[in-house]
Amino acid sequence: MTDADAHHRRGIALEQSGDLAAARTAFETAIAVMPDHARFHHSLARVERFIPGDPRLPAMQALAQRMAALPPEDQVHLSFALGKACTDLGEHDAALRHYLHGNAVRRRSERYDEAAALGFLRRIRQHVTPEAIAAKRGHGAASPLPVFILGMPRSGSTLLEQILASHPQVHGGGERHLFGQALAAAGGARLYPESLAAMPEGSLRQLGERYAAALRRIAVPSATRITDKMPANYLFLALIHLALPNAAIIHTRRDPVDCCLSNFTTLFAPGRLAYTYNLGELGRYYRGYDALMQHWHAVLPGVILDVQYEELVADVESVARRVVAHCGLAWDEACLQFHQVRRQVQTASASAVRQPVYAGAIGRWRQQARLYAPLLQALGIACGAASP
Repeated sequence: MTDADAHHRRGIALEQSGDLAAARTAFETAIAVMPDHARFHHSLARVERFIPGDPRLPAMQALAQRMAALPPEDQVHLSFALGKACTDLGEHDAALRHYLHGNAVRRRSERYDEAAALGFLRRIRQHVTPEAIAAKRGHGAASPLPVFILGMPRSGSTLLEQILASHPQVHGGGERHLFGQALAAAGGARLYPESLAAMPEGSLRQLGERYAAALRRIAVPSATRITDKMPANYLFLALIHLALPNAAIIHTRRDPVDCCLSNFTTLFAPGRLAYTYNLGELGRYYRGYDALMQHWHAVLPGVILDVQYEELVADVESVARRVVAHCGLAWDEACLQFHQVRRQVQTASASAVRQPVYAGAIGRWRQQARLYAPLLQALGIACGAASP
């Protein structure tokens, strides 16, 4: 590992722990040592807001002159860094060009079967029916420990978890694969959703107990609630409720276009969220997710608390009080000081949750709707129309 790599890794750790000023310095030091390393520029762009004449721009622009000669992953990181810089500068056409290039390069390395992914969402709706749920009720584990925060990525789940984790009785568990792992250990993951009907009654209790025990191990003993904000847990929502009927379930929602564009302009780890690298595929996946969430509300009335990101940003206290009450907790004013809480946040929103609530990105797409025609078409939204 080079000195530059060491500075970069230190910057990542500082970013995740909330020390953004020190993270910025570490990234700038890494760039000074290796100015042609695209990943370092991208990391700096996450924690920096660019202004006209910014002294950090020329190095990225010079590197972009050799874009075609760079390795694919360097092209991806540089494109996302330039896209963020252009967005900060209000150069939205240029920003989209950079994001389109970076996403197209990453999409070529991702294995994504759209028909299979959308078919899986449809199969869940077909097999997890009110009758199937009714037949399995009353056999789960009694633990009241878990708070599931789920939904599409980039829908406000990290912000909501940060608010809840500020409560003295709540431990913020972050994104955990624990439920999927517990389901796999119970032998029900490979054949889900068809496996629900054949699942023995005792298996649901064992699934819930196994998950709750794993969750308890990641938290301080005094926590009475522990959050799990794995977004994709929405795929297992009915199974979660059956296995853990006393768990709190919170669904974060956001304007569909804002949510999709936030995904499109965020670079995830390779092999994750492969549907986010093409505007059409992203829009179609969102519609499949939305149809499944409507199904869950229909078959599990009153179980899920929806939290609309725009409402949370507009009135933090009102929404936070509703969420805390849903978790069966008494209100605590510490929830309003969420941006001051020091805890590891290992998601794409690590920087954002260290700031007071910011509403600047809400609805911004409407000013450039013509640029996002493939996404709007996939979502079923006419250019210039209000989103559903």
